[in-house]
Amino acid sequence: MTTTTARPPFDPELATVLDQLADQMPRVTPETLPLLRQTPAPNDLSEARLAEAGLTRRDFTIPGHDGAEIVVTVIAPADHPNAGPGFYHMHGGGMVIGDQTFVPPSMLAWVAMFDAVMVSVDYRLAPEFPDPYPVEDCYAGLVWTAEHAAELGIDPDRLLIAGTSAGGGLAAGTALLARDRKGPALIGQILNCPMLDDRHQTVSMQQYDDAAIWGGADDIFAWGALLGERHGTDNISIYAAPARATDLSGLPPAYVDCGAAEVLRDEGVAYATALWASGVQAELHVWPGGFHGFEAVVPHTALAQAATRARNNWITRLLAR
Repeated sequence: MTTTTARPPFDPELATVLDQLADQMPRVTPETLPLLRQTPAPNDLSEARLAEAGLTRRDFTIPGHDGAEIVVTVIAPADHPNAGPGFYHMHGGGMVIGDQTFVPPSMLAWVAMFDAVMVSVDYRLAPEFPDPYPVEDCYAGLVWTAEHAAELGIDPDRLLIAGTSAGGGLAAGTALLARDRKGPALIGQILNCPMLDDRHQTVSMQQYDDAAIWGGADDIFAWGALLGERHGTDNISIYAAPARATDLSGLPPAYVDCGAAEVLRDEGVAYATALWASGVQAELHVWPGGFHGFEAVVPHTALAQAATRARNNWITRLLAR
């Protein structure tokens, strides 16, 4: 890969915030991981707080990979009498941080906006639980969601999968598993700045290697935690690293978006391109000057609001079919 130091600039409104955050964002390392795992979730998903918003929460313990117990959190409108759309959600955090309560505000808003039910899965984290635990836990949760759709208030014919960052990669991997195992039918997949490729060979990975929020070193650590000694070799499953898939036919329509100023930009663009090459409908947005996760970090900015509107419009069109 050609060495270059040139890179697209950050959006001016976002750059101001990023400068303030630069000293507050430690790299993900074995030493910082315990502290980072104590990071509060972006939303207060307590029953009391959700009740104020007209929502309810139920937690279920279900069988995960190999029959071990995992938890899913189900968020629904308090007055949800009929079967509505279902959003099956996987949280971000590099597959090493976070839990099922890490639902970005813009995604939580879908519950009220679309009279929908959201199921968020607490998949087990690397390095304690390396590949295939995370994606297999996610698939187990998807199967459980589809099997219990009626009691959850979900229309099984309107089930979408969604995730941000590592969650976006897990959503893509879970969709591939559902296709190949003839599992639950999905009408769409929402891949927000997805983490898809363990090889770290893209131009954007080089351009934003030093990014304050999810730089190259963070990405390398996370993939190493997930894959161990196999990291970067040819012995990697397409379900762990969906960028390695060569045939994406038969997948549901996809919404893929990312920032133009982040390390994961090029793998998101490549995945959308590969979906088109396989005959799959995909909508791609690369937001100019956006850093990784900008929509959740600075939701008040013009760029974040534009990204939220575009994604919501895609969902609206999809559900109207």
